[in-house]
Amino acid sequence: MPDPDGLMRLYTPYRMAYIRGAGEAADDQAPPRDPGCPFCRMVAAAGQDAEDLVVARGETTFAVLNLYPYNPGHLMVLPNRHVADYTDLTEDETVEVARMTQDAIRAIRSVADPNAFNVGLNLGAAAGGSLAAHLHQHVVPRWSGDANFMTVLGGTKMLPQLLEETRDLLAGAWPS
Repeated sequence: MPDPDGLMRLYTPYRMAYIRGAGEAADDQAPPRDPGCPFCRMVAAAGQDAEDLVVARGETTFAVLNLYPYNPGHLMVLPNRHVADYTDLTEDETVEVARMTQDAIRAIRSVADPNAFNVGLNLGAAAGGSLAAHLHQHVVPRWSGDANFMTVLGGTKMLPQLLEETRDLLAGAWPS
């Protein structure tokens, strides 16, 4: 019988051992610097911003286009330091992530005029973080009707512009 919220519940108490960590160790714990991390490689390769799709750099953070964007202009704001958890950011990193996120929204608005934005973090692999060991905040521009039949039925996202062109537009519009 459904609960008042209309959802059926399937109880699986044997999974509690997994949830509590009785299986493999979590793979999203990494050392402060990880040479295998693609984001850490971008920090080290500061002279290759166009090739790496880096839009802007700050003192402790940078913004880069997502290689697999949900929408045109989808970018991420990251600390330079290899850190997984938002609560482990320094005060300077926290402030600069927030300011760079504001700058990202301003730049995207100036070149693409979206109707709205999704801004957020996926902390940990279980939350959907595919590269959970290096914190990154998504900034996704949204337009009314951007999830059309191609996405819903065809599993295909239509992107009207190459990533390199999007990067150049955003970098040129980035607030100083």
